[in-house]
Amino acid sequence: MPKVKPKSQPRSEVDAVADRLHSAAIHLLRRVRNQDTVTGEGPARLSALSVLVFGGPKTLGDLAAAEQVKPPTMSRIVAGLKRSRLVEITADAHDARRKQIHATSKGVALLRAGRKRRVSYLADRLTFVSRQELASLREALDLLEGMLRDGDGR
Repeated sequence: MPKVKPKSQPRSEVDAVADRLHSAAIHLLRRVRNQDTVTGEGPARLSALSVLVFGGPKTLGDLAAAEQVKPPTMSRIVAGLKRSRLVEITADAHDARRKQIHATSKGVALLRAGRKRRVSYLADRLTFVSRQELASLREALDLLEGMLRDGDGR
């Protein structure tokens, strides 16, 4: 069945909701990111490691593009991750000139433990909302996930 496009909303209302959503998302991410301080790794390293853990091995260029940084910056990030034994660098199976960066089991464990801490932090706060509020959040998440899945929000 084709997706029916709903009637367009007034732009001022859409902008107001988008502004609040943006602000809330930033504040939420800052709060859960505080849970990562126990790892001893900085946000840039944890973000790059996350790309490798959840997205698989990458070249330095691919990892830099995913993290929206220049290759020299990513080289420094990867060097730190390697010193911490969170990543390994191996020759590409198809091109010996290229290197593949992948998370070690220590890196995977660190990321999974961090995710568990962040989710637990959020869950602790959600215990204080009513059933109806929790259902509303679930519906909003379904909507957001659908928008992200569709790519362009339509």
